[in-house]
Amino acid sequence: MKYTLTLIFLLFMAPVLLAQEYYELRKYVLSGPDQERRIDEYLKNAYIPAAKKAGITQIGVFKPVSSDKENFGKLIFVLTPFKDLATFEKFPRVLEGNKEYQANAKDYLDAPYNNPPYQRIETTLSKAFVAFRKARKPKLSSPPAQRVYELRSYEGATEKISRNKIEMFNEAGEIEIFERLGFNAVFYSEVLIGKDRPNMIYMTAFEDMKSRDQHWDTFRSDSGWEKLRDDPRYQNNVSGRWTYLLFPTDYSDL
Repeated sequence: MKYTLTLIFLLFMAPVLLAQEYYELRKYVLSGPDQERRIDEYLKNAYIPAAKKAGITQIGVFKPVSSDKENFGKLIFVLTPFKDLATFEKFPRVLEGNKEYQANAKDYLDAPYNNPPYQRIETTLSKAFVAFRKARKPKLSSPPAQRVYELRSYEGATEKISRNKIEMFNEAGEIEIFERLGFNAVFYSEVLIGKDRPNMIYMTAFEDMKSRDQHWDTFRSDSGWEKLRDDPRYQNNVSGRWTYLLFPTDYSDL
């Protein structure tokens, strides 16, 4: 009987437990401190509480580190994980029906044309990798303002070539190398909708900038990475890339 119950559990629950998440990565482009304050208030007091009420958790909010003079104070990134596309699709209607959210988000929702809370929003929808199906909060001990969360995108020249780079992470073991070297990955995903397609995006986290630099130095000289990097199957599969160095806000879940 015990084994029968175990089998039934695996048959019916495994697909749910192993489902790959979908991620909405929203980038707010801001004009200055006033818009930054308003987006902080919206996310902290309206968006995140409403999302949690709807069962959506582990929302990350990140800002560029102070050494990034070009973007510091001008961008806010919001990572929202969804268990499936249906949840993502219906979430705006859930917010519309939440009266508390509507009240708390009034400054954001009802802002006039000549005083908006942001300049633009860029949104990316992506799907978690098979080898890393759910976002994970890193185990860091430093103060949030000192932490460095590295958001990276790798672009491929074609869809097939981009899938080759994703295979390099999933099947060939690049994720395993990051895990072994303690990169504290938050998520890995393939972009489904976004301006830089075809591409993948992922995020790793470090105690501080020194730790980040040390980890990358170790990675570049790692024998496992050198072998994978030189594998003929995985040559020329990155045609472009971008990186943001970020820190989590004090109200971020990640």
